[in-house]
Amino acid sequence: MDVSRPAAVIILAAGAGTRMGSDVPKVLHRICGRSMLDYVVAAAREVDPEELIVVVGHRRDEVVSHLSEHAPDARVVVQHRRGGTGHAVRTVIEDVNLNRGTVVVTYGDAPVLQGRTLTALVREHAAQQAAATALTTVMDDPTGYGRILRDADGGIMEVVEEIDATPGQRAIREVNSGVYAFEAGLLADSVKRLPTDNAKGEEYLTDVVAILRSEGHHVASVFEEEAAEVFGVNDRSELAHARRVLNARLLERWMNAGVTIVDPLTTAIDADVVIGRDAEIGPGTQLEGATVIDAGARVGPGCRLRDTTVGAGATVTHTVCESAVVGPGAVVGPFAYLPPGTSVGPGERVAGSGGPTSRAGGTGTATNEGAPLA
Repeated sequence: MDVSRPAAVIILAAGAGTRMGSDVPKVLHRICGRSMLDYVVAAAREVDPEELIVVVGHRRDEVVSHLSEHAPDARVVVQHRRGGTGHAVRTVIEDVNLNRGTVVVTYGDAPVLQGRTLTALVREHAAQQAAATALTTVMDDPTGYGRILRDADGGIMEVVEEIDATPGQRAIREVNSGVYAFEAGLLADSVKRLPTDNAKGEEYLTDVVAILRSEGHHVASVFEEEAAEVFGVNDRSELAHARRVLNARLLERWMNAGVTIVDPLTTAIDADVVIGRDAEIGPGTQLEGATVIDAGARVGPGCRLRDTTVGAGATVTHTVCESAVVGPGAVVGPFAYLPPGTSVGPGERVAGSGGPTSRAGGTGTATNEGAPLA
């Protein structure tokens, strides 16, 4: 087997996410047009695993339904009881034949983690010929994260969860991301022997590190300089933070591709939006769903477009469009509303109340009702 290709990536997505205060499964909350789980699956695919495994539990029918549509090749393993991260991985080991190669473990609520980071983890794991390799970072405020305990030579001795840590250990700022690469056979053996003598009475995956070290195996680590890369989403505040990070990445991507974003702080773009070269996106603009902005078009300020196509050289200002088509060179707005099915022809002009309107060849209805100012 190619050592650079993991035998499996296991995505832990069984948690209840009670701090979200929601009827929606935590991993299905949407950010920039996609669920958190979609981002994690996409990152996992970048390391090209032989098998992609998702552990489900809480509201599993909804999560499984989502996976059947968006990742039908993923293998689903059900964790029937909440026994901790170690129990979740043990459930996979008991269900799937994973006894060779590298197994990567990551989380369904870590949408900011990129595939290139997982790739770096897998490569270092292979280079070090390690039994396990942990992804770590340093946080100014490490509250909520397990702390990394190192020996005098700088090697990882163990990971201690915050709830079980002493005051001195809680002062450590290097934290465990929870993302690992393991040698499959050693992982399979270790998860069978995880203790539950901790504050939660659960099987911690982090205890595999201490087990492997105690038996003389090499445990390596990869340090991620950007702490924002590895944080998990547990509540609505962290969901908003993840949205800011992912949106900033999308904006940077489009600016590097030749798109003008006048005010990145007030612009939101979904992950599946497509924008052509030399397009200009004005302040206070949201581009959602499968929206396509062709080359040289100007959209904004104050627009919200969803599943809408804007032709080359067209201009749309202070307008809401839903599943509409704006032809090349057309001018829409200010203060117009294009409802689903509206088609504005090439060169046509459509404006809201008080503005000039010419609809040569257009279909559908354009109004000013419900159009926001920003």
